[in-house]
Order: sequence, then structure tokens, then C-alpha cells
Amino acid sequence: MTQRKQGRIIRSLSGFYDVQTPDGVVTCRGRGSLRKNGESPLTGDMVEITVENGKGMVEKLLPRRNRFIRPAVANVDALVVFAANVNPVTEPFLIDRVAAIAGDQEVAVYICINKCDLDPAINLEKIYRNAGFEVIVASAQTGEGVEQLRRLISGKLTAFTGNTGVGKSSMLNCLCPQLKLATGEVSEKLGRGRHTTRHVELYCLGEDTYVADTPGFASFDTEQMDVILKDNLQYAFGDFAPYLGKCQFHDCSHRKEPGCEVRRAVEQGMLEQTRYDSYLRLYEKSSQINQWELR
Repeated sequence: MTQRKQGRIIRSLSGFYDVQTPDGVVTCRGRGSLRKNGESPLTGDMVEITVENGKGMVEKLLPRRNRFIRPAVANVDALVVFAANVNPVTEPFLIDRVAAIAGDQEVAVYICINKCDLDPAINLEKIYRNAGFEVIVASAQTGEGVEQLRRLISGKLTAFTGNTGVGKSSMLNCLCPQLKLATGEVSEKLGRGRHTTRHVELYCLGEDTYVADTPGFASFDTEQMDVILKDNLQYAFGDFAPYLGKCQFHDCSHRKEPGCEVRRAVEQGMLEQTRYDSYLRLYEKSSQINQWELR
């Protein structure tokens, strides 16, 4: 007898999908018609499945609220971008690109500055507080910031993302010690960590709170991330909002045009220079993409 159910993908690995249903977790394969239609199920997707003789099949993807390429996850309420100023040092551009991609999809972003017991990362904290982000200064070793983070993600489906070795899995272990997730040492010589999370998996922390632990990335991995159309990019930087629409030219790109209010705000210290530098780098990438290429 074939049963039809709906549920959420909580783990995807090597073509298999673990789907959480009201009756428990069912391991499924994807129906070939999904590939034919160009649909690729992601962790976090709501799906319709059939179960026959104990074997599951993903039949249909239900409508998504959002989806990301890197991290590969769907239907998230918020992203927590992990950063550190020591072993490894996080480049602000990595944070800004993830934050802009989330902002483009109107997904909340929190910045968690981890390893504050080793380095308080005062400059990173200043940049992102001034840019209007909720910032958590934390340490997975001492427990600082853990309860603040717990409150922010309560009742949400949140993805943890950030560069390799910055402590995403360690912080998740602090939030839910029974998970006992593997964590890796960071190379002192190279200043980067080893990948211990190799797939995206949702963990339930209770009270409708889910966290997606995702593989870390390095600087070069940003080439694999979502691309924002250049006309939309300015709106993905929330701290630019007070200055938009006030430039001399209505189609100002905020790069070289005279009478640009965004550039004036940077020059007067009202916008962080690193945020503006990231905007310019992303604009250059976005300028190479046509809208039809994203379909």
C-alpha cells in the first residue's frame, strides 16, 4: 500500500533525503521527474513523498519562501554568519557577501563573532553594529553569548554559515550538548580549519527551533554563491537605505557619479569603508551577469 505524506527535508546526502514527517523520519530518493524539471531538493525544503514497502520517494517540492546556493538550504527564517578575528581571521567581504545575498531575499542576518576569549574582534563588532546588524560576541569555550544567540534563533529555522574553522559546530554543541558534533582543529600555519561538516543537516533544538549546520567556506568559495543583479544590490545593503534616492542622479550606481549621497556618507564616516568596499566588489561581479542567465 502506497502512503502519501508531507514533510521537511532535514538532511540531504549523496542523492538520499531524510524527510521529517508527523510519523517520523523517512529516507527517500528523488523522483526522476524532479531532475527533468530542473528541481533539486535542498535541506529545509517542504516536500510531498510516497512510501511503499518502507521505501520513500520525493514526488514534489512544495513552494519555497527562499533558497540559497551556498549554504545549500531553503525556507530559512534567518542566517547566522559566524566570524572571528583569530585562527582563522574572517575577511569582512565574506560576511558582507553572505549578508547581501540574505538581504536580497529579505532574510534576517545575525553576526556571531566567535572566539572572543582569544580576540575580542572590537573592529568587526564596531563595523557590524554601526551597519545595523544584531551582533553576538561569543565564545564556544567560555559560553559567552550562547544565551543571547539562543534567544535570537528561538522559534526559527536558522542556518549557521561562515568560513571553515570559525566554530559553527562548536557553538551548536554549546546550544545542544547532546548533539556531540565533530569539531576540527585550525591549522596554526595556514590559519584555516579542516571541514568537519560535509553536508547540510537540520537539528531540532526544541520549541520549533531548527538550526542548519553547513559546511564552511574559504574566500575562493564565494564564486559559487548566489549572484545579485546590480540594480538590486544597493537594496541588499540595509545600511545604505537612508541615503538611497537622495543622489544627484536617480540611477546612481554609487561608484563614480558626482553628487552621490552614499559616497558622501562613507567619506563622512557615517557608512563603514569596508562595507562600501564590499559593495564595489559585488557590483563588479553583478555587472557581469544578465537577468536571463539567472533563470
